[in-house]
Amino acid sequence: MNIDKAKDFSEWYNTITKEAELCDLRYHVKGFIVFMPWSVMAMKRMYAMYEQALERNGHVPAWFPALIPESFLMKEKEHVEGFAPEVFWVTKAGLNDLEERLAMRPTSETAIYSMYSLWIHGLKDLPLKIYHSSQVWRYETKATKPFIRSREFHWIEAHDVFATEADAMAQVRQDMEMAEEVIHQKFGIPFLFFRRPQWDKFAGAVDTFAADTLLPDRRTLQLPSTHMLGQNFAKSFNVKYTDAKGEEQFCWQTTYGPAISRIYAALIATHGDERGLVLPFELAPVQVVIVPIVKAENREKVMGKCKGVEKQLVSASLRVKLDDSENSPGFKYNQWEMKGVPVRIEIGERDMESGTAMVVRRDTKEKTKIKFDSLESEIAKLPKSTLANLVSKADEWFKAQMGEADSMDALAGELEKHGFVRVPFCTDQKEGEKCADAVKEKTHANMRGSLFDSKDAPKSEKCVACGKKAEIYLYAARQY
Repeated sequence: MNIDKAKDFSEWYNTITKEAELCDLRYHVKGFIVFMPWSVMAMKRMYAMYEQALERNGHVPAWFPALIPESFLMKEKEHVEGFAPEVFWVTKAGLNDLEERLAMRPTSETAIYSMYSLWIHGLKDLPLKIYHSSQVWRYETKATKPFIRSREFHWIEAHDVFATEADAMAQVRQDMEMAEEVIHQKFGIPFLFFRRPQWDKFAGAVDTFAADTLLPDRRTLQLPSTHMLGQNFAKSFNVKYTDAKGEEQFCWQTTYGPAISRIYAALIATHGDERGLVLPFELAPVQVVIVPIVKAENREKVMGKCKGVEKQLVSASLRVKLDDSENSPGFKYNQWEMKGVPVRIEIGERDMESGTAMVVRRDTKEKTKIKFDSLESEIAKLPKSTLANLVSKADEWFKAQMGEADSMDALAGELEKHGFVRVPFCTDQKEGEKCADAVKEKTHANMRGSLFDSKDAPKSEKCVACGKKAEIYLYAARQY
């Protein structure tokens, strides 16, 4: 491939998604793509890791319908105003016009909470913590990019209900901890967790908190967000419980949305290099590829040894591919490096004579001769060391992308060098939106929010946009 992802990320990304056979853009509905086997096999493992984390933290799975009656969608005023422009509508069933339009779910609050109002009666029913792995559909009007932004994406929604505000806020914190555990520690993707400004919160929420990462072009991409819904939806959908005094109380709710297909985009962008994908060992569809180095006169002998090694590693529960195609070794090296296979084993007649195989790590490109009878034990060390290396490299780059500015001109300059730039700002309440618009017009950057739980506040600094006394530090970034 030999494209520098830092200098031309767009070309690098488009090339890798095509050459590594991650998706096909030729489906005949604009904004919709075909997810191909190599990406789906990785994303299924990402789903499994996230679902396991949710279940360890008390969530249980359910499946809800894809269609939402228009009357349900209209119940929460802010919510419908936020999502109505993006909705795909179903108006016919066969040849018959429907009496009520049905929305293809852009998000599931209004579908799920109509059922919660039937399920929740007393304190014994709380907390209720359900997650729903699904697709959602939104008529995105911005330019679409596979996995990063499209009109159909794959995600998990967790919808949680509590008796108290304190319990709901504790869930928000637990959602953040799950993002750290899974996205950072298992996928190797760094991020900052922001409290979004009030003008940029989820439609219908009291507060929105979101994990933002950076792609190689220093533009930010939102990964999971978690929303403190307060009692807004509970009041719209009559989600109540009877307390110990026998009095009815509205519930407190949160919702959490790890977008698996978008996180996969960040995985590609964070770890990939000029040769293609670089995948964490546990996520790779194939963990070890065996490449025979054969000639016509020794093919049977070498292939016999390769099959033996394949059987040995498969019995150790590794996902192994023996590439016995007629392609040249060089072609095979390039192909499997493009696909991000973590380990390549090269075996030829000389290797058999020496009793060793050449083992090549995809992440470091390091080559090591390893005895055949030690392959299993040595490869068993690689999942941990590979992940540690990927996390370290990603964190080092990410930390270097932090800047600061105290004026609009300084902000514009810093955004050419850094992904996130901390600036003093007048407020993150609704009245600050005019200043945010001014920043966007001048620098093409959005105010992403304040760091969650940060106690750092300006003393005598002025807002970069209006010049009034700054009340808070916000982070600016150009976004996808």
